[in-house]
Amino acid sequence: MKWLDDISYIFLIAAAILMAMMPFQPEPHLIEKYQLWVAGDLHKAVDVFDVLWHLLPTFLLIFKFMRVRHRK
Repeated sequence: MKWLDDISYIFLIAAAILMAMMPFQPEPHLIEKYQLWVAGDLHKAVDVFDVLWHLLPTFLLIFKFMRVRHRK
């Protein structure tokens, strides 16, 4: 997975923060989807896809950190 090794940590951290907070107004999607999940209303596939899309940079950052740590 050389493509993941080529991506810098700074870029992944910035992307993870931005994607987690977008859109800024009226409320970030992740907070909105979390509230739907707690209320038991997170049933649509598009909502689940939206959560995964907004968390993708975070997953990549965690995966990159685990790969680097495992190699040492």
